[in-house]
Amino acid sequence: MLRRTFILSAASLAATRPAAAATSIRFVTDWKAQAEHGGFYQAVADGLYAQVGLDVKIIQGGPDVNVPQLLAGGAADFGMGSNSFIPLNMVRSGVPITAVMAIFQKDPQVLITHPRRDMNSIADMRGKPVLISAATMTAFWPWLRARFGFTDKQTRKYTHNLAPFIRDPNAIQEGYLTSEPYTIEKQAGFKPKVFLLADFGYPGYANMVLVPQKRIDTDRKTVQSFVSATQLGWQRYLVNPAKGNALIKRDNPDMTDDILKQSLEKMKSHGMVMSGDGKAFGLGSMTDQRWKLFYDTMAGLGLYPKGMNYRKAYDLTFVRRTFQNFQ
Repeated sequence: MLRRTFILSAASLAATRPAAAATSIRFVTDWKAQAEHGGFYQAVADGLYAQVGLDVKIIQGGPDVNVPQLLAGGAADFGMGSNSFIPLNMVRSGVPITAVMAIFQKDPQVLITHPRRDMNSIADMRGKPVLISAATMTAFWPWLRARFGFTDKQTRKYTHNLAPFIRDPNAIQEGYLTSEPYTIEKQAGFKPKVFLLADFGYPGYANMVLVPQKRIDTDRKTVQSFVSATQLGWQRYLVNPAKGNALIKRDNPDMTDDILKQSLEKMKSHGMVMSGDGKAFGLGSMTDQRWKLFYDTMAGLGLYPKGMNYRKAYDLTFVRRTFQNFQ
C-alpha cells in the first residue's frame, strides 16, 4: 500500500496547471508498448498530462530505436532509460542527458533455469553455461563475474530465441522478469526458476525518464509537470490499469490481456515500483547513495573511469519536490 503522504491526487495535480497553451512533448519508450510502460499510458488515458498543460505523444521504441540518440538529435523531447548504465554512458560520452525519475526501483533483469533441484541461487550457476546477449557482456555480466565468480568461458550467445533454452534442461539464460519466464511457461509447459538480479544485490534503477539537460535548464516547469503527472499515472495504473492497457493494446496489437496481467502482477509482487527509494521517498525517487553505489561498483569493474562526475547523470529535485508540494 502506498504511504498516504506520498499519494498524489488529481486535484493537487491540477493546481500546477499552466495558463498557457499546451506544450507538446514527444516521449519515446525503450520498447513496444507493454505493461512496463503502463503508468505513462495511464497518464495519457486519464488526461493527467493535459491537466498540467502538456500534450504528450508516446512514441514506441523497439530493437532499432536508440533513445539517447533521438534525444540528443532533437527527434524526441523526453525518453525512457532502460537501466542505470544509459545515463552514466551519456556522462562518459559528454552528452548532457539527465535522469529525472526512476519508475523501477529494481532492474527487471533475471537469470532463468529449468526447474532443477541443483539451482537455488545465482551462486549455483558458477561454472555453468549461460546464454547471454552481446549487450549484456558490458552490462551486468561483469557484475556477475565479480560478485559470483562467473567467467567468460561460461557464456553462450543468446539471440532472443527461446528454443535452445527450452530444448536443453541444463540451460541457463538471461531474461526480463515480466517477459521470458511467462513466454517459456506458455511455450514449453513448465514453470522455470527465475532469479531476479536485484534480489541478489544488483544495484541499478530501471525505467527512468531521461531529459536533455538543456530542457531542464530552460524549462523546469514542463519537466516538473511531466514528472508529477507521470507519478499519478503510475499510482493509478498499479490500482486499476484498464484505461492504460487499452492504449497499450491500441499501439501494440500483439499485447494481450493475459500478458499485461501477469506483467503487472510481477511488478507488484517483486516490488518493482514501490520498494527501496520509491517506498521511502515517493514513486520514482532516486538517491545519491544508490547512484554512488552503482557507479562505484561498475567503476571498480573497469566499466567507467574512476573520478568521473557521475552526479551529472541524474537530478533528484523533481520527484522530491512533487511530494513535498502535494502532501
